Amino acid sequence: MRLTQKSVLIIVLAAVAAVGMGLYLYRSEGKGVYYRTVEVKRGDLTATIGATGTVEPEEVVDVGAQVAGKINSFGTDKSGAEVDYGSVVEEGTVLAQIDDSLYAAEVAEASAQLMQAKASVQRAAADLDQMKAKLFQAQRDWERAQKLGPSEALAQSSFDAYKFGYEAAKANVEVGEAAIEQAKASVSQAEAVLQRAQRNLGYCTIKSPVKGVIIDRRVNIGQTVVSSLNAPSLFLIAKDLKRMEVWVSVNEADIGNIHEGQLVNFTVDAYPNEVFEGKVGKVRLNATMTQNVVTYTVEVITDNSSGKLLPYLTANALFELHRRENVLMVPNVALRWWPQTEQVAPEFREVSFDPQVGNGNHKNKNNGNGKSSSSHNSGKAISEKSNYGVVWVAEGNYVRPIKVHVGISDGVTTEVRSDELQEGLAVVTGEQQQQQAPDDTGTTRSPFTPQLRRGRGRTP
Repeated sequence: MRLTQKSVLIIVLAAVAAVGMGLYLYRSEGKGVYYRTVEVKRGDLTATIGATGTVEPEEVVDVGAQVAGKINSFGTDKSGAEVDYGSVVEEGTVLAQIDDSLYAAEVAEASAQLMQAKASVQRAAADLDQMKAKLFQAQRDWERAQKLGPSEALAQSSFDAYKFGYEAAKANVEVGEAAIEQAKASVSQAEAVLQRAQRNLGYCTIKSPVKGVIIDRRVNIGQTVVSSLNAPSLFLIAKDLKRMEVWVSVNEADIGNIHEGQLVNFTVDAYPNEVFEGKVGKVRLNATMTQNVVTYTVEVITDNSSGKLLPYLTANALFELHRRENVLMVPNVALRWWPQTEQVAPEFREVSFDPQVGNGNHKNKNNGNGKSSSSHNSGKAISEKSNYGVVWVAEGNYVRPIKVHVGISDGVTTEVRSDELQEGLAVVTGEQQQQQAPDDTGTTRSPFTPQLRRGRGRTP
């Protein structure tokens, strides 16, 4: 049996009417819009700045070698074990021994040169005594010659010879004195050479300059170290691991909020459920730039008496800016959500609570698609220049606004103050889709499903 064109039209119209009736019945029961709400809570709130850094020992000493040679052996720590990673050492503890055969030979050679120089001093002194004796003899001869003078008893040539002998002897004494000074200088030079050779020999024994813990050993037995312009690093010693520092990289936009003594909480991946505390020690002024981002290194001092913090752990730090106790708080999404005009209670539709406007007596214009022309449509609930915002409370099928003073925020929740707010009050954070709306039994049903309407005063 074929359907006529008129019959098809009647069927289509009936289907359209059924769909329209279903939507009408669905909305008439108040099931068109379902608001997600969150209760206003009271508690403590802290505004922070987040950054990452690295746990570092407060003071580290890099122990190097000042001479070249092969590592022959390592020393022992307090427990008698061979020096290694994590060894506890005292000041003066032997860490390693470098082959000293060449330097011992240099010491022996320098010692021999010193003995030779000292012998030269003794010889020069003896020569000087001899020269002084000759000077005395020449002086006596010259005195006698002066008494006689050039005469028949003393020829002129003899007179001149006595005078020359006296002058030569006096000059020789001065030469002898200079020779002693030269010999003494040679002794000083030989002593300096010997001291240098002995010092190099002493450098073959690597000792700890401080009391601490070895956090890095960079050589092995049999390895040759070469000391040229830069001393090779052999050990890295942390003086005190009970006091640590966290070197945190802070963005230039946040560095103005960081100051000495500021409280800092941080966590490390090794203990994700434990929060460590510290204080800002200093802000380093040598900024670094990475991909056009300028950061400053902030030193955070923390106590590590427990020994849990190990060097070079990655730390996630939160710098405390402000703290509020026992205040009302709402999620940030509650301040960002803004309803459509038809969702607002009729008595509030002509009033704007745009926090960027700054008052509540401007009309709320409609842009033609059911959306308010308020700046909240952009998703920004609180203007950076304002200190108040708006939250919405559901009343039946409508919502009404509550203007609130906005305080600090931790990025998730925000402090709010208003005479109309109280702990436990439900504020709107969003709305559910219609297909997710549950019926009276708690199950989801479609608005197109035929439903029986119940009369008032009847029992089901």
